[in-house]
Amino acid sequence: MRIAVIIAAAGSSSRFLASGGLRHKLDEDLGGKSVLQRAVESFSKSDRVEWIIVAGPQDPADLAAFRERHGDRLSLMGARLVAGGDHRAASVANALREVPPEATHVAVHDAARPCTPITLIEAVFDAALAHGAAIPGLPCGDTLKAVRQTDQPALPTDDPVAAILGVDPSAGERLRLVERTVPRDGLWLVQTPQAFRIDLLRRAYAGDLSFATDDASLVEHLGEPVAVVRGDPRNLKITTAEDLTLARLVLGVSPPGAAPAARRF
Repeated sequence: MRIAVIIAAAGSSSRFLASGGLRHKLDEDLGGKSVLQRAVESFSKSDRVEWIIVAGPQDPADLAAFRERHGDRLSLMGARLVAGGDHRAASVANALREVPPEATHVAVHDAARPCTPITLIEAVFDAALAHGAAIPGLPCGDTLKAVRQTDQPALPTDDPVAAILGVDPSAGERLRLVERTVPRDGLWLVQTPQAFRIDLLRRAYAGDLSFATDDASLVEHLGEPVAVVRGDPRNLKITTAEDLTLARLVLGVSPPGAAPAARRF
């Protein structure tokens, strides 16, 4: 089993910035290492990984800036940086073209998942070797609701608290209403890495990419089975600024500047 890993890192980080993040989430510090470096390093612990390809921004100027920030570290870890596409599937497709012909399997991972345990990575690899395609996931434990958004403000327009604070409720968040409860039996929350036999993934990416929500969905569209292994709650994806705090807790690291003054030098 000779594995190439594709790290999808072309996103704009818009939701992270909108939630209060101060810079691109992949640049954020996790114990002296960037989020991106942590994600790449997770795979360097596996003897079966021979190639790591990072799909960065599509725009040449953005890619150059990305290379300036991360290129040296990626090179030291043996990772190659390539341009991504205008959406995730296009980024993975670009990186897939760079996978050497000697590779037997390809794993695709979100760059914003920096806490992936090596035990989970190896479990996904084992399942992909046995079944051709494998993904990690966790059974959904929360109640699921189908919700629709209305045109009404979430708060009454005559809310006295809003008036005191000088907030205009009509300009804020819209009211959401429950339409129905969705049965959660058999529903799983899917993570990455997702691993596939290379010929299977190439065939999947040769088709229509417009409907893809993840790599496995393209393989499913071929009618091929995809095995599911139990994921890990620590394998969180950083989407908001609050997720970064959780990632630091999982890794047991402090925010920059949080160490006692005597230990900063």
